[in-house]
Amino acid sequence: MFDKILIANRGEIACRVIKTARKMGIKTVAVYSDADRNALHVEMADEAVHIGPPPANQSYIVIDKIMEAIKTSGAQAVHPGYGFLSENAKFAQALEAAGVAFVGPPVGAIEKMGDKITSKKIAKEAGVSTVPGYMGLIEDADEAVKISGEIGYPVMIKASAGGGGKGMRIAWNDEEAREGFQSSKNEAASSFGDDRIFIEKFVTQPRHIEIQVLCDSHGNGIYLNERECSIQRRNQKVVEEAPSPFLDEATRKAMGEQAVALAKAVDYASAGTVEFIVDGERNFYFLEMNTRLQVEHPVTELITGVDLVEQMIRIANGEALSITQDDVKIDGWAIENRLYAEDPYRNFLPSIGRLTRYRPPAEGELGEGVVRNDTGVYEGGEISMYYDPMIAKLCTWAPTRAQAIETMRRALDSFEVEGIGHNLPFVAAVMDHPKFISGDMTTAFIAEEYPEGFEGVTLDDGQLKPVAAAAAAMNRVAEIRRTRVSGRLDNHERRVGSDWVVGLQGQDFAVTVEADQGGSTVRFEDGTTHRVEGAWTPGDSLAHMTVDGAALVLKVDKIVQGFRLRTRGADMKVHVRSPRQAELAKLMPEKLPPDTSKLLLCPMPGLIVKVNVAEGDEVQEGQALCTVEAMKMENILRAERRGVVSKINAGAGDSLAVDDVIMEFE
Repeated sequence: MFDKILIANRGEIACRVIKTARKMGIKTVAVYSDADRNALHVEMADEAVHIGPPPANQSYIVIDKIMEAIKTSGAQAVHPGYGFLSENAKFAQALEAAGVAFVGPPVGAIEKMGDKITSKKIAKEAGVSTVPGYMGLIEDADEAVKISGEIGYPVMIKASAGGGGKGMRIAWNDEEAREGFQSSKNEAASSFGDDRIFIEKFVTQPRHIEIQVLCDSHGNGIYLNERECSIQRRNQKVVEEAPSPFLDEATRKAMGEQAVALAKAVDYASAGTVEFIVDGERNFYFLEMNTRLQVEHPVTELITGVDLVEQMIRIANGEALSITQDDVKIDGWAIENRLYAEDPYRNFLPSIGRLTRYRPPAEGELGEGVVRNDTGVYEGGEISMYYDPMIAKLCTWAPTRAQAIETMRRALDSFEVEGIGHNLPFVAAVMDHPKFISGDMTTAFIAEEYPEGFEGVTLDDGQLKPVAAAAAAMNRVAEIRRTRVSGRLDNHERRVGSDWVVGLQGQDFAVTVEADQGGSTVRFEDGTTHRVEGAWTPGDSLAHMTVDGAALVLKVDKIVQGFRLRTRGADMKVHVRSPRQAELAKLMPEKLPPDTSKLLLCPMPGLIVKVNVAEGDEVQEGQALCTVEAMKMENILRAERRGVVSKINAGAGDSLAVDDVIMEFE
């Protein structure tokens, strides 16, 4: 077995590989850029090597710098993680020439399957059903528009060397095909150093289901069941689960056997994933093969008990698989939510900054399930603009899907992240969505269910009254604390009343709080009561309560006359006032937000790539105004309505902060 492995990656996946290497008694070497000098993966590894400036194309994807780090450290093998150089055949060749083991597939398999155009041709020749499309390279936007028209809209424009949603666009007409081609080409060049583009038919209402395969160099190959990855945004997976709630055993077996056959056709040896589109009749079509470890691999590990990183290392060491297909079972259900540094209230635009608070739920048992959190950050660390916005992958396992979902809900409510915008409220909302709960979702789920973007969660009365009851009980605890403040005047004693008005989500509830040693009984004006129990002390940022015996986890911040409470994706200001205070509060004028209707504001910290208009131009609704790049993604900002540009405040190359004014309109 290897003595030392270098991990040619960063963040969450580097930390994940280090954990398994440590378990196997293998020393690890981290590499890091200037931006990652204090990163978690650097701290966890046995040693670390600096490889250059923050941009990935000057550090993490520069083969010569990684090779120098291998030479300096004396590492015998390299695990590439996902992204960066993980599917780069030239990197694998360089390692082979240097006599260093690549913890991944052979060069030939990477070349054949890593290139999406070539892989589709091979799949077609092998009798695998593929999605209609144009497999040749496309030279320019005019050709892209012509081919798109021939295939028939909608089409998917994809980078040949792409992955992780980078270099990928859906076009519904000629204009979108032209814009999408150029943006995909730019993103592909920036992220992968390869700007080749191809186009295929976009199948509407599909499910995205993938098969995990594991092959060794001795001719053995197995599949470890499937992962449902249909909940995506901008072609980037957000929620994954294993197994799929849609597949039956016959389809699972057919997809698995086809995936293994395809892997064997290219002499595959390592962990890999074959991705399929599956329609409503369970017909499946080959999309691509990812010749690396997938981001969502933990859900497969949780239902099979197989450590995929360990298997990759053993295969790279020349060992034969110790697992047969008969050994692979489905034990329970697993769900993964990707926590991104993206603000859901700003159309999921990237958010960067310092994590002033980062407290994930404890790993291990939670209720009827188990929690696992794969992460690469820490409290006080910084989310950089140079890399992928992923913060963590929160996973839960339980005997059934319903129990896994409930465990995930509690884990999300217990996950504290402050200092940046993040998508925790959104994934919490998904866990409560009827379509997700039923398992009846497609890749169009987010577009269909949140067509105007995510504007937060509004709790129904069945959820709202327990929160109001908990707030009233917590307020009583805080009031008791305030009566004990020292130094008060003798004739200014503060008394804790029992009658309160709880205001939240635009509703006021008059309640009476009756407390005893075990908790509080909160009686509402309509005669209903809720029993509230739990330990919460003023100043605690989490309240673990039970209301009528049901668990309720609240994130808590103090505001004047109440709390800011967050639970199940809802973010509420909850005021708990005496009846007289509530009466007076209704007389207070409401402060209106400033009018920004004639301004184009920068929605995220980023770099202006291009300005499409000039001062004095008349613009139409939906017209592209400028392009902003952040976290390797290009975002086209469009006019919300018809108008005339009166002033442009920023140009190409300018770095802007959130809400900086890019241009003004008459």
